[in-house]
Amino acid sequence: MSAINSISADKLGRLVGTPACPILIDVRTGDDFAADPKLIPSAVHRSHHEVAEWAPLYNGKPVIAICARGGKTSEGVAAWLRVAGSTANILDGGMEAWTAAKLPLVPASKIPPRDARGRTVWVTRARPKIDRIACPWLIRRFIDPSAVFLFVTASEVAPVAEQFKAVPFDIEGVHWGHRGDLCTFDIMIEEFELATQPLDRLATIVRGADTARLDLAPQASGLLAAALGLSRMYSDDLAQLDAGMLLFDAFYRWCRDATDETHNWPSHTAKKPPHSAKKVKA
Repeated sequence: MSAINSISADKLGRLVGTPACPILIDVRTGDDFAADPKLIPSAVHRSHHEVAEWAPLYNGKPVIAICARGGKTSEGVAAWLRVAGSTANILDGGMEAWTAAKLPLVPASKIPPRDARGRTVWVTRARPKIDRIACPWLIRRFIDPSAVFLFVTASEVAPVAEQFKAVPFDIEGVHWGHRGDLCTFDIMIEEFELATQPLDRLATIVRGADTARLDLAPQASGLLAAALGLSRMYSDDLAQLDAGMLLFDAFYRWCRDATDETHNWPSHTAKKPPHSAKKVKA
């Protein structure tokens, strides 16, 4: 029987990667987390012992508390969160249910260290187009919803990364960059172990648009056109990123839910019956 204020693994799996996904907090004990140091995409691990201190950070926000089996730890944390003003539920069956459903898990070791406010910080070249919008979208939807992105002059990416403890991406000579025919978006999906049919399909579209191989997918031309249009509409990189998040949300949902749907516009004007000449009486 499902617990009160719970969500199933399958239902949560449909929300992950979308703007509607609640905040996910992994509150497994230290031993449970050490035994399987992976996270549900977009989740952050926090100590249940300190819930009274960090719960107010989520006042007014929807949260899912996740423990090993969906028992006392997540129930207790959810109760504390509700006291602090959150709309808090638990994952029914916990990590065991998620794993049994064969849903993606992100290796915690691959996630960069967080700053004092619990955010990962990334840096790349200014004036993003394809990959430098796709990667932030992937990070915010599947790794860290609170991630910060710094856009700077190309020559200053490495110095800024060192000075501000930010993770450089989509430039030459860094871990999170192009490798062979693959773009940075491909690499992030692979290393974060996020490969699913929808994301693999989206990766092909991104690769085609980002590397001038528009033959890889018919949709690559559309993504390129939309991305270039956004770059002309916005002079501020962060405003462009915000708009690009919506663009990639739409492409992801097409990749996940709408690839079989077609659309045309047949005329609904009623056809007039053939004119028949009236017989005239003599």
